[in-house]
Amino acid sequence: MQVRELQKRDLGQDIASSGSATVVRPKARQLPTSILLDSAIITKLKKKAEARGIGYQTMLKIIVHEHLNQY
Repeated sequence: MQVRELQKRDLGQDIASSGSATVVRPKARQLPTSILLDSAIITKLKKKAEARGIGYQTMLKIIVHEHLNQY
């Protein structure tokens, strides 16, 4: 029962006011971009992201960040 109740709430304000965690925001402004990806790639991204408990767009940003210097 408690788990379901916690899943419904946004705990961001509770965490911030408790002082137990620090919210880290990038200092550099992020710029929006658009790319067209094959649906199979999106499906793979979503599965891998779900396994990590993150969104697929965040997963894509991680992949780009980790591999950009290889090209």
